[in-house]
Amino acid sequence: MKVKINSVHFKADQKLTDFINDKVGKLSGMYDGVIGSDVTLKVENTDSPENKIAEIRLIIRGNDLYAKKQSKTFEEATDVAVEALRRQLTRHKSKIRNR
Repeated sequence: MKVKINSVHFKADQKLTDFINDKVGKLSGMYDGVIGSDVTLKVENTDSPENKIAEIRLIIRGNDLYAKKQSKTFEEATDVAVEALRRQLTRHKSKIRNR
């Protein structure tokens, strides 16, 4: 699966991109229909320490799955977003099986 990482207004370091590739890559093992994913990392301009945003669009056959999470670190935001996508994938797989 191809993981495309977009970091808005900053350069993501190698450690962060490896972490994201590892986490998002595990989703393709859950379901054969995963084609790829787009990950967008943003820093929101607020005083709050929870200003890191990770948006993940999982490209699958049919409709794409999407999760956007905000947290203190990109790693934490990615973790939560991947967990949300894992639940969405599970629901999607059960819908397909029940057809």
